[in-house]
Amino acid sequence: MKLTIIGNGVMAQSLAIGLIKSYEVEMIGRDINKLKAIKEKIPQIEIKQLEDKEDISGKNILFCVKPFALESVAVRLTGTANILISILAGTRLDFLKKQVKAKTYTRAMPNIAASVLQSMTTITGDIETKDLAMKIFSTTGQCVWVHTEYQLDIATAVAGSGPAFLSLVAEALADGAVKAGLDRHLSTQLVQGLFSGTSALLKHSHPSFIKDSVMSPGGTTAAGYAALEEYGVRNAMIKAIEEAYNKACELAKK
Repeated sequence: MKLTIIGNGVMAQSLAIGLIKSYEVEMIGRDINKLKAIKEKIPQIEIKQLEDKEDISGKNILFCVKPFALESVAVRLTGTANILISILAGTRLDFLKKQVKAKTYTRAMPNIAASVLQSMTTITGDIETKDLAMKIFSTTGQCVWVHTEYQLDIATAVAGSGPAFLSLVAEALADGAVKAGLDRHLSTQLVQGLFSGTSALLKHSHPSFIKDSVMSPGGTTAAGYAALEEYGVRNAMIKAIEEAYNKACELAKK
């Protein structure tokens, strides 16, 4: 099967890197120089500059432009796609149907871990496309189907924006180790191993169980955990998800 990615940003490139292992991938974008640079990095893909009348008839489209660019790109597309899969945050299926012609429509929210086949992708849309969409995104990591766009917008805040939130935590942990006196390269290596190991544990254990199993009475973990609670880290994370979700809803109204 051939997949056509429209867009050449970071997320489009992350998906391409993951998808080329299982599919033929074509990338269409407005900046030919940027496309050529991507081709050098991902030689297996085909590249094509977006034309004024770009025929998408019969193609399997992954729509990966920025939400604000949707209409300016859609007006240049002609024909009817086989399937349109949009990764545009906060962009409702009803609006997509008014902009781009396709037989079926799907929304997906992957994340940049697709480039290392570790994306957590949430999908919703026309039920007849469920199996195909799940098959496509299962090649870039894990995926889950939800029944409403409301649920997908919440998932956007968690799995879509989540890598940025966790990266902030990872950076802060490494900075803390450096502040305490550990070399930067050792601090970074420890945090990488920490996230990898904890991810494996989370597949089998509830977060609270992991926390309780580490926190001994009067110990170092208890002291550090108390500091996290004192400075509102838990509340900050909850608020981060809430605000990211609110932004997705805001985008949907425009």
